[in-house]
Amino acid sequence: MKLIAILDRVPSKYFKHLEGSSGIYEIRVEVGSDIYRVFSFFDKGQLIVLVNGFQKKSQKTPKTKLIWLKNSKKNTSMKKVNNNLTSFTDHLDTQYGKYGTPEREKFEEEFEAFKLGVMIQGLRKEQGLTQEQLAEKCGTTKTYISRIENNASDIRLSTLMRIIREGLGGHLKLIVNI
Repeated sequence: MKLIAILDRVPSKYFKHLEGSSGIYEIRVEVGSDIYRVFSFFDKGQLIVLVNGFQKKSQKTPKTKLIWLKNSKKNTSMKKVNNNLTSFTDHLDTQYGKYGTPEREKFEEEFEAFKLGVMIQGLRKEQGLTQEQLAEKCGTTKTYISRIENNASDIRLSTLMRIIREGLGGHLKLIVNI
């Protein structure tokens, strides 16, 4: 969910418009080997209202869910539910503690690694490269690229720079917040 809250362009693997719907979006959440779908929509152009979710068992969204979602979207008004909303920051504070606590720092570090994998995967796909082709261009293995993209491996800075420069033809810039 944080990915959707902070990225300018969220990869469609995690957030996409449902075909045949009027402004209903699907958020994909992976927990281990399980995949869940959470449905949402924008209200007044600025807020994602999460309305329902289920564990994915097929590629198609059940028609009964789509009908229910369309009705929910029609009936939801921010004036009606505004008092019950929790900001995403408040949710993270409750779930992982305030910034500076060990649990929150661990979450933030893992999220940065996750974003890195999503970014590399998105750039690779934009250039029409397979994991194997990217690995060959930057002198590593397909397995290592896959592990980075799936947040299953720590990555050395020198390797990251090589993937960005030699594999993707880009330049890496880092920002340090103190």
